[in-house]
Amino acid sequence: MAYLSRVRQIRTEQGTDPVSDYDFDLITIGAGSGGVRASRLAASFGAKVAVIEEMREGGTCVLRGCVPKKLFVYGSHFGHDLEDGAGYGWSADNVRHDWPKMIAAKEKELDRLHGIYVNLLENAGATRIHGRGTVVDAHTVAVGDKRYTAEKILIAVGGWPSIPESVEGKEHVITSNEALELPERPDRIVIVGSGFIAVEFAGIFNSFGSETHLVYRADKVLRGFDEDVRNTLTEELTKKGMHLHSGVLPDRIEKVGDAYKVHMNDGSVIEADQVMYATGRHPNTKGLGLAEAGVELDRNGAIKVNEWSQTSVPSIFAVGDVTNRINLTPVAIAEGHCFAETQFNNNPRQADHSDVPSAVFSQPPIGTVGLTEAEAREIYGAIDVYVAGFRPMKYTLTDNPERGMQKLIVDRASDRVVGAHMVGLDAPEIIQGIGIAIKAGATKAEFDATIGIHPTAAEEFVTMRTKRPDPEERQAAE
Repeated sequence: MAYLSRVRQIRTEQGTDPVSDYDFDLITIGAGSGGVRASRLAASFGAKVAVIEEMREGGTCVLRGCVPKKLFVYGSHFGHDLEDGAGYGWSADNVRHDWPKMIAAKEKELDRLHGIYVNLLENAGATRIHGRGTVVDAHTVAVGDKRYTAEKILIAVGGWPSIPESVEGKEHVITSNEALELPERPDRIVIVGSGFIAVEFAGIFNSFGSETHLVYRADKVLRGFDEDVRNTLTEELTKKGMHLHSGVLPDRIEKVGDAYKVHMNDGSVIEADQVMYATGRHPNTKGLGLAEAGVELDRNGAIKVNEWSQTSVPSIFAVGDVTNRINLTPVAIAEGHCFAETQFNNNPRQADHSDVPSAVFSQPPIGTVGLTEAEAREIYGAIDVYVAGFRPMKYTLTDNPERGMQKLIVDRASDRVVGAHMVGLDAPEIIQGIGIAIKAGATKAEFDATIGIHPTAAEEFVTMRTKRPDPEERQAAE
């Protein structure tokens, strides 16, 4: 018998059950990945759980993010694969793409996944409540004119795309949400932003054949990533025919018939059929009643939590993107799991936010884990850096000019590998394995002692022997 079930049985027999005055042991607001994991585990431990969702169970990742986006990425590759196939003797005539058919297939898959999430909750014994949940006080949540009480409340409402208020004509733009549901593919699209969502959608539309303009304020894409990653991807995006507009932003978006004119702050104008903003996401806390209930938020609306995902109100907790810690689905799931174990299974656990691997499904894709070179220098001082550029073997017989990059960052004092970065085919799949090694504290000597699998791109991570000259040490020597 689960811990909580046994405790409740004893308390009921003794007439001392302290949670009997509440409707539920746990009310979760938000049925995304983190909220569902926490809720179904808590229910499996014997808790009486209610999950409130105003849209569909599944959340951003399943319905508006990771899953449909990755399906679009897969779909966009086939055209290039056919082109590359010519180098291997394949020929394909009269090839065309049916965009509405892909949208319909995507929707069918999302319906299937939504059903799985519903079943996960119902099979665990959780009560599903449809509507917008708002926090009334430390133990009360309102849905419409109904109120529900619980010993604990979990906020797992995720984030939502942001569009700057200063943009004139913002009513004409779409976000990643709408981009995944367009009934037709735009012939020309302007994407504003340089983060992972921006470069992923730029790759998608460009590969499907849209004239793609990427507009951003920075000098290169992916601020916050390792500089070699940024430089490599910027170069590869250009090689693929995307139009990169760095150091500029739109001032005004003008609708002209069925198209748009994007007036830039440098005086230039870009004409497009769609304008998409991918300039960030904000925690979805507006109108949730959190501040009024005493829950402390940061200036961006994210919920402040401690290492146990507990807010400033002891009975209210939060996991996932709404806390703006590491905004990745597996992290939200881990946080939800730890919350349930700690609060409902007498097994205190904290989510580990160190050395979390991540990927950008740009074209070419990126995999990264650990520290960037700049971060490693700041923390360790003396480091060794190994970098290798490569052309994927797949493209040897083709005209495809794509190249990749792999990089290891090593703490010189301990020889421990503290960062690994890759741009190129299969980078996310490869970095998942490298992430295990870095999490385990592997040294460069242990990487070197590992036999590579040949011929693969992954083997480069265990064959890099030449250090890149340290610019600071070289300057000091001169």
